[in-house]
Amino acid sequence: MIRVLLVDDQPLLRGGFRALLEVEDDIEVVAEAADGEQGLALARQHLPDIAFLDIRMPVVDGIEATRRIAADPELAAVRVVILTNYGLDEYVLDALRAGAAGFLVKDIVPEDFLHAVRVAARGDALLAPSITRRLIDRYVAQPPDPASSAGLDELTNREREAVVLVARGLSNDQVAARMAISPLTAKTHVNRAMTKLGVRDRAQLVVLAYESGLVAVREP
Repeated sequence: MIRVLLVDDQPLLRGGFRALLEVEDDIEVVAEAADGEQGLALARQHLPDIAFLDIRMPVVDGIEATRRIAADPELAAVRVVILTNYGLDEYVLDALRAGAAGFLVKDIVPEDFLHAVRVAARGDALLAPSITRRLIDRYVAQPPDPASSAGLDELTNREREAVVLVARGLSNDQVAARMAISPLTAKTHVNRAMTKLGVRDRAQLVVLAYESGLVAVREP
């Protein structure tokens, strides 16, 4: 059973998502909140698998709530997915840096939303290739940030290769196929890289890969 927390200041939107999720046999909405402070309290109370957070809320916004969840060892298993009306903007990038596993635009079609819940629950980042392309565009004009390079020297060659492939939008199965290794070995390389680089999940790994210059930006 996938346990979900919904945090958004729009009751109608929360109700719509709840109605959609609760008809699924493998998904349970454990709680709802109207702001980030309530959401944090409910996350600690219910320990959901996934917390969907609106990026702009009263009291505590989605970015700060994400940062606090990521910093709390007791909430290490909670995966944050940001809800936004605005697509990929600076707020979303800040949320990814803060520890979000990915983001969804609120006008997502129901089938894609249900798929996203299951993708997040199994530990994959909600960053489609199109979103990765936009992340690339975001960093085209920027030089690498040396502060983002800490830990890169500790990666093995295979770990570096896996990180580059993840940053280009590949799943673990696709990374495994490209590297001619098993999916379990690919996952191990990715997880070890995240540990060495001090990032919480694959979404942060993608951002770090571009900010550090580990992934060379290629023109379309």
